Amino acid sequence: MSGAADFSSRQARADFVARRLAELYPETPIPLDHRDPYTLLVAVLLSAQCTDKRVNEVTPHLWAVADNPAAMARVPVEKIRAIIRPCGLSPQKAKAISGLSRLLLERHGGAVPRTFGELEALPGVGHKTASVVMAQAFGEPAFPVDTHIHRLAQRWKLTDGRGVEQTERDLKRLFPREAWNRLHLRIIYYGREHCTARGCDGTGCEICRTLFPERKRGVRTRK
Repeated sequence: MSGAADFSSRQARADFVARRLAELYPETPIPLDHRDPYTLLVAVLLSAQCTDKRVNEVTPHLWAVADNPAAMARVPVEKIRAIIRPCGLSPQKAKAISGLSRLLLERHGGAVPRTFGELEALPGVGHKTASVVMAQAFGEPAFPVDTHIHRLAQRWKLTDGRGVEQTERDLKRLFPREAWNRLHLRIIYYGREHCTARGCDGTGCEICRTLFPERKRGVRTRK
């Protein structure tokens, strides 16, 4: 990590980020506790505007009531809502969990589908949720972009996209397809542990200091 390295190009920065994160996080465990594709799907849905830690605290209580589509479809929405209330947005999430469970039974024989289109047709399942399920449940290359990844991609000047859609497209162009699944988790880990929203202003963590030694601490650069 020589100070003389040239990180003027977006690709050079991306290559360094990939190498360093692989050194820091050789293992990439899935943050959300789950048993199978269905419980992962529900856990990811619950994680919207909620921490993974909180979701992992709540889901055992939900699984004790129902941990498969057939059982969940029989649970009243109000009961689901009461269990998942600590995750926030419980009215919408409970309705979505009940609805997607019924659709899995009606359209997919009770199995979680393995295509983006079919996943995104389920209630409460957007592109990011579908990407997580495709990557983490089925091992299909995907690059789910959450707030950590969007923030760090901008901070490291890997994208100039204002929205997660453009950030996802830019990151997919920069990194090889076979690296996407592990890399998106590595960026999340780093964003939580080192380059946090409040703890690093673009000059504090190791990767920021290496990529942008010209930045001065306490002065945010324009994106």
